[in-house]
Amino acid sequence: MAERPRIFDDLAGVAGGAISALSGLRDEAEAVARARIEEMIRKLDLVKRDDLDAAMELAANARAGQEAAEARLNEALVRLAALEARVAVLEAPPAPVGGGPGMIA
Repeated sequence: MAERPRIFDDLAGVAGGAISALSGLRDEAEAVARARIEEMIRKLDLVKRDDLDAAMELAANARAGQEAAEARLNEALVRLAALEARVAVLEAPPAPVGGGPGMIA
């Protein structure tokens, strides 16, 4: 069996090195593009998705808390109205008992 010529080994080494270099260039280009996009986002005052999701969650929690507080307030107002009605009945002057003047009891 004939041995493989050394040139093929050299070509394989060069090709492997070229692939590694191209991979490194691709990674570098992605990093530069990502940095420029983030810079543009900052300049345009755009919000990142994670920040928006966090703000939406905070707003939903605040809305739920407000709705719960409104429900408790409405219950308290109903109880207050009932108590005021009872106090009004207790404070009302008593109705006259018996007859008025000129009536025979």
